[in-house]
Amino acid sequence: MRFRVVVSMTKEELLKAVDWIKATMIAVATGGPRINEATEEFTKKYDKVAEELASRGIKNSFPYRDLWQWYGRWSSGDMPSWQSRRSFVNGLANELILNIQEASAGIVAAHEPTGWDRVDRTVTEARKRLESATTEEQFQAVGLLCRELLISLAQAVFDPERHRTLDGVRASDTDAKRMLAAYISAEFAGSGNEHTRKHVKAACDLAVHLQHRRTASFREAAVWLEATTSTVNLIAIMAGLRDPLPF
Repeated sequence: MRFRVVVSMTKEELLKAVDWIKATMIAVATGGPRINEATEEFTKKYDKVAEELASRGIKNSFPYRDLWQWYGRWSSGDMPSWQSRRSFVNGLANELILNIQEASAGIVAAHEPTGWDRVDRTVTEARKRLESATTEEQFQAVGLLCRELLISLAQAVFDPERHRTLDGVRASDTDAKRMLAAYISAEFAGSGNEHTRKHVKAACDLAVHLQHRRTASFREAAVWLEATTSTVNLIAIMAGLRDPLPF
C-alpha cells in the first residue's frame, strides 16, 4: 500500500482552474481570442484539471479537450447565438462545480457517536477540518487531531489492571500506541478473534504511522482520519457500544 500520494491542487485551485476553462471556452466562442492563440494553454490547463478530477474520483463534465472540438460543437447549428454558447458552457461548469463541492463535503462518512465525549468531539472537529483544509499546514492539523483522538480513545478504554502492556513498560497517559496494543491484546484475545485483532491492529498501526509524517496532502489527511476513525469504530463495536437496544 502506498501512503504518500500528492494532490497537486487544493479545492480552491481546482475551482479556479475550472472557472478559467469555462471563461476561455466562452471567450473563443463569443468574439474573444482566436483559437490558435488560446489552444495550447487551454489544453495544458484542461489536462491538469482532468488529472486532478480523476485522482479525486470526480466525473469530468467538460467533454472538449481541444478548442477546435469545441468550435465544431458550437458551429454545428444549434448554438447560433453568443448567449446560447454561454448557457451551454455554464451548464457544463455548474455541473462540475457541484460535483467538486459534493465530493469535498463527503470526504469522510458520518460518525456514529460512541458516548465517549472527548472522542466524539475530536472526530467531529477533525472531519470539519478535513472538509475545509486547503494547505499543507491545515492537512497537518488534521493529523494532529487524529493523534489526540487516538490518545483520547486509549484513555477511554485502557485499564492498567486489566490491560497489561505487551512489553511490561508502564504506559504514560499519552502513550496511545502502548495502551491500545494492550487493550486489543486483552479484549480481542483468542483464536476466534485473530482476524478481528489483526484488522484493528492494522488500522491502529496505520494511524500511528501517519502521525509521524512531516508533510501532508489531502489524501494523506483523509487516509489518516479514515484509519483513526476505523480504529474508534472497531473498538466501540467490541466494547458493546453499538449493540442494538433491547425491545
